[in-house]
Amino acid sequence: MTRHPPAIEPLEDHSPGGGLRGTLRELQDRGFAFLSRADALQQLTGDFPDWEAFAASWDDLGIDEHMADHGRYRRRRHGVFTAGREGALTRLPDAPHFQDLEYNRLNGGVDRSFLPVEASAAATESFGCLARYGQRLFGALAPDVGHWLVEAHQFRIEARPGEHGQPTPEGVHRDGVDFVLVALVRRVNIQSGTTTIHDAEGEELGEFTLTHPLDLALVDDTRVWHGVTAVEPLDPAVPAYRDVLVLTYRRRDV
Repeated sequence: MTRHPPAIEPLEDHSPGGGLRGTLRELQDRGFAFLSRADALQQLTGDFPDWEAFAASWDDLGIDEHMADHGRYRRRRHGVFTAGREGALTRLPDAPHFQDLEYNRLNGGVDRSFLPVEASAAATESFGCLARYGQRLFGALAPDVGHWLVEAHQFRIEARPGEHGQPTPEGVHRDGVDFVLVALVRRVNIQSGTTTIHDAEGEELGEFTLTHPLDLALVDDTRVWHGVTAVEPLDPAVPAYRDVLVLTYRRRDV
């Protein structure tokens, strides 16, 4: 039986000047930031009473059929939303995901269709809280943006004996958007999965590993490149996987 993380209790942000300001400064100075679960909960506004149900939705993802490396280690769902300055998050009709080959040398250049994010998962307060946080944070960095196009990706990367899971099979890359938020949902029986951040010349700027539910990676995709090392099972006899929610934010003309 799969074990789910306990329900997450929100924390009040009593840090001097607000933790959000520190994260904004870090993004402005370095182009990326890592927030531990404790730090993230100080900044997230909302509640997580439905976290276990939200996390359980990762148990019903579809195999990614668009892997040019023929890997069968990635499962996913995808959804498209728009977010306005007023805070509303509106789901748009399902549409294929497209990345230019400039950003995804492995799987880019074609429309890729995936199972849609289930309506019940998108309606959770857990999803809404994370999406609103990204809107609030990135909106402060780009105050001229009136509306964002938000793409939501539920990823499960599976690791098996003899087949490591590749969270970023295209290697170190940019996504071709403005900002990226990655939230860890679950790590089960895996090792590695370290996020690395690089500049345009390929020099590594930093690294960190998402290890606890709601550890967050925040990336200014216009300034830095990122990748994640392969994951492998700790115990080859037990299922091993890494579940993350990736939210990308791109300026949307309306």
